[in-house]
Amino acid sequence: MNRIALLLIFLICTSFTLSTDIKTLSENERWQQHVSNTEIIRDEYGVPHIYGKTDANAVFGLLYAQCEDDFNRVERNYILAIGRLAEIEGENAIYSDLRAKLYMTQKEAEANFEKSPSWLKELCVAFADGINYYLAKHPEVKPRLLTHFEPWMPMFFSEGSIGGDLEKVSLKKLAEFYDKTNASILGGNLNGSILLKDTEPRGSNGFAISGKLTQSGKAMLLINPHTSFFFRGEVHMVSEQGLNAYGAVTWGQFFVYQGFNEKTGWMHTTSDVDIIDEFEEIIFKNKEGIRYKYGNESRVMDSNKVSIKFKLGNTIKEKNFTTYRTHHGPITYAANNKWVATAMMWNPVKALEQSFLRTKNSNHREFNKMMDIRTNSSNNTVYADADGNIAYYHGNFIPKRDIRFDYKKPVDGSNPDTDWKGMHELKDNIFLLNPDNGWIQNCNSTPFTSAGKYSPKKENYPNYMSYSPENYRGIHAISLLSKAKDLTLDKLITLAYDPYLPGAEELIKGLLKAFDSEQNVTADLITAFELVRKWDFRTSKTSAAMTISQYYLNSYTKSGKIPGGLNFTEKVNYISSTSPIKERLEILKASLEALKNDFGSVNTAWGEFNRYQRINGDINQEFNDVAPSIPVGMASGEWGALASFGTRFGKNTKRQYGTSGNSFVAVVEFGDKVKAKSMLAGGQSADPQSAHFDDQMQRYADQEFKTVAFYREDVLKRAKSNYHPGEEK
Repeated sequence: MNRIALLLIFLICTSFTLSTDIKTLSENERWQQHVSNTEIIRDEYGVPHIYGKTDANAVFGLLYAQCEDDFNRVERNYILAIGRLAEIEGENAIYSDLRAKLYMTQKEAEANFEKSPSWLKELCVAFADGINYYLAKHPEVKPRLLTHFEPWMPMFFSEGSIGGDLEKVSLKKLAEFYDKTNASILGGNLNGSILLKDTEPRGSNGFAISGKLTQSGKAMLLINPHTSFFFRGEVHMVSEQGLNAYGAVTWGQFFVYQGFNEKTGWMHTTSDVDIIDEFEEIIFKNKEGIRYKYGNESRVMDSNKVSIKFKLGNTIKEKNFTTYRTHHGPITYAANNKWVATAMMWNPVKALEQSFLRTKNSNHREFNKMMDIRTNSSNNTVYADADGNIAYYHGNFIPKRDIRFDYKKPVDGSNPDTDWKGMHELKDNIFLLNPDNGWIQNCNSTPFTSAGKYSPKKENYPNYMSYSPENYRGIHAISLLSKAKDLTLDKLITLAYDPYLPGAEELIKGLLKAFDSEQNVTADLITAFELVRKWDFRTSKTSAAMTISQYYLNSYTKSGKIPGGLNFTEKVNYISSTSPIKERLEILKASLEALKNDFGSVNTAWGEFNRYQRINGDINQEFNDVAPSIPVGMASGEWGALASFGTRFGKNTKRQYGTSGNSFVAVVEFGDKVKAKSMLAGGQSADPQSAHFDDQMQRYADQEFKTVAFYREDVLKRAKSNYHPGEEK
């Protein structure tokens, strides 16, 4: 019997007695039991190292610690996930709530919780207990809405990215279908998620390096998610039931999402696998109600009454909907006189099981067994372990389809041949294990270059398993990894932060060609071209050429002259190679004029324009040129920067400020003992009064990683506080 099967049996057996306690103990009695068996040690950066007698104790302590650091985000993530955002944000969020309830209602979440295995139930109860105990011990904390958390709530939030697949369902189309008269209330780019108002692509970098390329001969892993800043906290969970996981947790989750244990490490990148499909349903009505055509059948359209509460002024109003669904999924919009059902993976119990079990594997065989649950729908996974293995899983949940149909578009739901034919077996998905080149990379680019010439072959897989083209980050990563050798953790950090920008080199190539044909040059043009001609296309705080390139790109984007439907790489290629020479120069002159107006000179250092600022703990900060900020030399991942720094402007600011990109980053070396270094954008706490609000801010800008304290003896050496939940000073 393999170890993961034994682990499941152990969890179930040890949880049986405890689940009996769940039924017999009062909430307060459960709290006290958890408190006595749970310890939180915070190191010099405020990272919580949670030690529990059981996994449930560790979960209790983890949620308590998360609430200490940022209760606002914990609560906000669940308000969004369970479909109650309109109660605090008003009418604009009605359709975000409706979308959530199309896929699962509270009643269905409760039913999923009840059918969960006992060990998972216990963890869900511990999740709720940890938050509720925190609120009981901190009456000064005033929730915006959720005054008591329930164990069924994690069913809405079973993967790592809040919203996840669900956010691909258009709220505008949803509103137009279910309430055409009020669809106009949707404002701007509101989509029911945490809005950042920047255009930075949400992606990630994952590198797995075999021992043949490392100085120690041990495997290494780069964990580099590109998310919004402060989207995840850094945590360490330990229990006497075999849990010892370190990494990043999305606020409100009870498992480490991106991270490592002593033997294995996992890094998720956003996947391009087609896991959501739309089915056009032929609808008709008769005396029995609304029906839809399926083959030669006439099927009953399921309907459900949904009530959405929303804030209007100082009162709470209610809006009622009748929602519909076929066997394909909920109806989300109408097109061509047909209703469209949207199908996606929705198996919260199995997804939660997979998410937690992932943290406890000891080797690749166990990890592969866990991956065979196949509910990690939105992610690719880059993997490394202490046995020296490196691996890459492109996607996980992949429906089987009839390749005669184009699933990029809505397909005919009345034709049974378009139905999903179950799931692809794990062994049939795009996969890579221990390639001879000794490295694997995924930067949200095609899996068919993930290991150079040793990559999986496109012709061996259905098209719907990968739609991603190559991108500048992927090109950049391959060029570096192909030359890598004798890597250490510090050398891996240097590689992961290499400042070369392939997109900038392509953009400037076309600009230099335009300048060489210009007869009417000005002093500013001469200065600008001297700067970019000498540039090595490496971003830094002092680079004025980087500032010129960004202004030029911004001006071109705003001009409306770039053809629609192009990705970033195609846009840069158009500007550099296809756009009229005269147009390039006109836009450059306009961008230089804007730069000079903003900063007084076209020779403006990148760090003067590109900044990091953290004023308060708000989810959406308002930036201010007058308030303190620091220069940052990183650039957007769109340019091909591996260390991504996505930005936006504030109201009336001339500077741009970081909002996303490199957030939690870690490099890990596996061996007899695991070694790691990490970075967190800003700090662990959202409280401006905390020493850990911005204590990693300058380190972030300077790329100065901290050493991870993984083993208890190291944690104790660096301990700054040690307490049981609720007993902190």
